[in-house]
Amino acid sequence: MFHTYDEALIWIHGRLRLGIKPGLTRMEWMMEKLDHPERRLKTIHIGGTNGKGSTVAYLRSILQEAGFKVGAFTSPYFEHFNERISVNGTPISNEDLLDAANAIFPLAEELEQSDLGGPTEFEVITAMSMYFFAKINVVDVVIYEVGLGGRFDSTNIIHPMLSVITSIGLDHTSILGDTREQIAAEKAGIIKKGTAVITAVSQDGPLKVIKQAAKQMKAPLYQLGAEFAITFHTSIAKGEQFTVHTLFKNLENVEIHMIGKHQTENAALAIMSAQILNHSFSFEIDESAVRAGLKKASWPGRFEIISENPLIVMDGAHNEEGVAALVRELKSRYSSRNKIILFAALKDKKLDRMLDHIDTAADRIVFTSFNFPRAATAEDLYNSSLSPKREIARDWQAFLEKTIPSLKDGEMLILTGSLYFLSQIKPYLKKLLKK
Repeated sequence: MFHTYDEALIWIHGRLRLGIKPGLTRMEWMMEKLDHPERRLKTIHIGGTNGKGSTVAYLRSILQEAGFKVGAFTSPYFEHFNERISVNGTPISNEDLLDAANAIFPLAEELEQSDLGGPTEFEVITAMSMYFFAKINVVDVVIYEVGLGGRFDSTNIIHPMLSVITSIGLDHTSILGDTREQIAAEKAGIIKKGTAVITAVSQDGPLKVIKQAAKQMKAPLYQLGAEFAITFHTSIAKGEQFTVHTLFKNLENVEIHMIGKHQTENAALAIMSAQILNHSFSFEIDESAVRAGLKKASWPGRFEIISENPLIVMDGAHNEEGVAALVRELKSRYSSRNKIILFAALKDKKLDRMLDHIDTAADRIVFTSFNFPRAATAEDLYNSSLSPKREIARDWQAFLEKTIPSLKDGEMLILTGSLYFLSQIKPYLKKLLKK
């Protein structure tokens, strides 16, 4: 048993030593011991390569505006660990996290002595969330973001009202497969029998895989570009404006404050989800809740403008598709600005294609590293880039302290790469900008 929050957190993080162990057996064992809290929850399951967190944010905000108490389970956290389990956007309290950890601890100890082996950090946190939402802070609905893949992800023990697959890209290929079709098959593992599936996947191969999985599970499929669509998109000063056409209702001139064309797709997924909840599950969600929820939605580290003067943007572009979207927005919105990019990434990512995109947008690209076991070194990143404008900053704190005060009119600083990197930078950057 733990007596303090810090003791619980040290134990949870200590589970990282077990790495990633795909499979649902340990989760099912723990749920059985806890009298199946996951069966008491109304849930929505969101998977995909990119856009999961933003889609969670849009749908959570819509449901909150409609008056519902909404739980969310997301990863990774951005500034504080407690963010991973939240109610109406408020992270779990230290006291409630301690209670949830104490509920799971004896089960983890028992599993350690069994043939199944001890649960991983992610399995422990997932189990804690289900116990919390079912027994400590009961909610109307919980939105679960897939951690990795889908088929064998620990969140996949839920039986949701809706399954959402945002996008398919080449990420975590060592675990999920080398092709988009293989990855799509893993993501499609969250599709449940008879449960509606909503997707923004557009590539022919992955979409075919998802369609086949939906057909096998007799799951109704709602595809962006078919059953619902986006028209009249235009970028506005602080966000995007567009119209969404669905089988149920058209919404004209919808506004969001997250930046990027890809965010219109994430918002459209949330709109379609809300309309299905309204029509099929008696969730009363009117148009005003949808519009207000979309406007208020935010998600840290997704083309987040940290400072306007000087202009500093933070974006967690941690794979090829994410970097491509970032570069597209930089070229569209800030074509006349000189762009200084500070970049750090994990060494298990496919760096060559990411760097190819970034090299085209940077007037100056600075590679660094950060305190994380899987972080690539600044030298590795430098050697993987072909840009003649590249350089190394071994100490990112010193780089920020020197660079930010010297930013001139017409220049901007972009902090990008791994979300783990940005989560370390952001608290420090806030303090720096206050000086």
